[in-house]
Amino acid sequence: MARSLVRPPPAACHGSVAARYCAARRAHPTPRELQVILLSNNSFIGGLPDHTGNLSTELIWFAADNNKLTGRIPSTLSNLSNLERIDLSSNLFMGEILESVTAMQHLILLDLSNNDLSGSIPTKMCMLRSLERLYLQGNRFFGCIPKNIGNISRLEYISISSNKLNSTIPASFFHLDKLIALDLSNNLFIGPLPNEIGGLKQVDSIDLSTNLFHGTIPESFGQIIMLNFLNLSHNLFDGQIPDSFQKLTSLTCLDLSFNSISGTIPMFLANFTDLTALNLSFNKLEGKIPEGGVFSSIMPKSLIGNAGLCGSPHLGFSPCLENSHLNKRGLLIFLLPVVTVAFASILVCVYLMFRRKAKAGDDETSVIDPANAVGQRLFSYRELILATDNFSDNNLLGTGSFAKVFKGKLSNGLVVAIKVLDMRLEQAIRSFDAECHVLCMARHRNLIRILSTCSNLDFRALVLHYMPNGSLDKLLHSQGTSGLGFVKRLEIMLDVSMAMEYLHHQHFQVVLHCDLKPSNVLFDNDMTTHVADFGIAKLLLGDDSSMITASMPGTLGYMAPEYGSFGKASRKSDVFSFGIMLLEVFTGKRPTDPMFIGDLSIRQWVYQAFPSQVVHVLDDKLLQGPSSADCILKPFLPRIFDLGLLCSSNAPHQRLSMSDVVVALKKVKKDYTKSMSATRPEAAQ
Repeated sequence: MARSLVRPPPAACHGSVAARYCAARRAHPTPRELQVILLSNNSFIGGLPDHTGNLSTELIWFAADNNKLTGRIPSTLSNLSNLERIDLSSNLFMGEILESVTAMQHLILLDLSNNDLSGSIPTKMCMLRSLERLYLQGNRFFGCIPKNIGNISRLEYISISSNKLNSTIPASFFHLDKLIALDLSNNLFIGPLPNEIGGLKQVDSIDLSTNLFHGTIPESFGQIIMLNFLNLSHNLFDGQIPDSFQKLTSLTCLDLSFNSISGTIPMFLANFTDLTALNLSFNKLEGKIPEGGVFSSIMPKSLIGNAGLCGSPHLGFSPCLENSHLNKRGLLIFLLPVVTVAFASILVCVYLMFRRKAKAGDDETSVIDPANAVGQRLFSYRELILATDNFSDNNLLGTGSFAKVFKGKLSNGLVVAIKVLDMRLEQAIRSFDAECHVLCMARHRNLIRILSTCSNLDFRALVLHYMPNGSLDKLLHSQGTSGLGFVKRLEIMLDVSMAMEYLHHQHFQVVLHCDLKPSNVLFDNDMTTHVADFGIAKLLLGDDSSMITASMPGTLGYMAPEYGSFGKASRKSDVFSFGIMLLEVFTGKRPTDPMFIGDLSIRQWVYQAFPSQVVHVLDDKLLQGPSSADCILKPFLPRIFDLGLLCSSNAPHQRLSMSDVVVALKKVKKDYTKSMSATRPEAAQ
């Protein structure tokens, strides 16, 4: 039977699908034998009309992917009972998956990825016995995978990554013996991996990264001999790399980074001729680094964060000791004097921050000052209790999403801030690891400095420099404060921009803060600016346009549109937060101020006044100083607000880079200082 094919015109279409559909129906009644409709890769807006379900019952393929369609997926779609392929990916559909879709027994492919769908995955989806490909990634689904998912026995490809699913994986999942590719990454899945995972004998690719899986890696992975790609990174796995991995000779990519895996690196990995990508960083591995194979071209960043590794001097690791009878503790004692020549501060800090378990029988956990690791005594958990009067509310400095911060005075007289994680929250462990990693590896005068960590099964804390002058939010908005002058506000935002430039462009790994706001900008005794609170920070690989999915949200009012709606974080989402901060600092208005209702936001408010009326949105406290009286300040306001508006543009590609922001603010400061000096030399002092 010949197929009727509806294709888009050569140029991209615009406008409403409903309008075009109705016009087409009037001009050409729907053929009864129509089998394929392709509306992909256009710029259609609006929703799919309800009468989509009145199309030909012979239709087997319906695609409207890569448009700008909104609203809910019409329930009438199930009237097209012979459909085999539905592709509605990369649109803006919202709401839940309607159970009516699950009645389509001939469905082979269902692609709803990269929309704004939410709710749980319907249990009745397990009735789609013909389904071979299921793509639900990049939405906001939560809850669990249906228990009977094993009933979809023909399933070959499944991706549910970048959602908010937070259950264990049902046992029936591992009965999908025809599965070829599995991607459950970037969710909140919990629990150990069952040994039944070895039942996925046909799988070529498995990605379980960035979840909360724990326990040992099952030996049954060795049964998946066709496995080509395996990513278990950013979880809570412990134990050793299974011996059964030596059967996975087809592996080309293996990523076990950011776990608590211990033991030695198996020598058989060097014999895998196809293995070209290996990442074992930030675990608890020790012993000699194998030679040959993938280890001939491996980069240091793929092994960093394993304090006990030795060999491979070209990678920056110390030579191995000959005495094989030395235990782990003895090995570290001998290695420390050598390692500390170049790496002690980093390696000791990383080793401590990723310790997950205390040794049996230990009464207390000790912490090391990474800034003075050599020759310094240990701070005990007991001393942290004494320093805070048993974490008394009288010493409470503040409470966040995952932690409380206490002021403490150590026995040596040092006043510190002690950030104690709420261990009842599963995301607190991620917060602890993220903050430890960023603060231990980053070095910049405008980033808060970590002094120690303290970690055992029931307690995790960061010991940080105490910031006696509070936060930027407090200085801007507290009652009774005299306010900050124009120059000081300019210097603060310049310091913040330089810290973010360092994280985005100068650090060896790109760090996204993901929660930049005035309450996370703190001041020390000398009023030096420090960017703090990296509890939901993310690492980014790629260029300026690279994006990742972040499972933990930032703060309302400061989140970029693409981050708040889709959880997509990038350098440019941090730039947006900076832009909103810049507007707040010079208007004195929080983005959540009650005056901003409906379509009026702080950005829209400033934009309406820009450029000629920006003095009307300026913080009143800045209009009370002498600089405003002689109009010195007025010429610089459009430049400040223009920068804030550019950084907070809705479209990421329109925002500046942090490097450009630093250049712009330095130029404003230089010109303002020069103008002040020329007008009133004493005012420039």
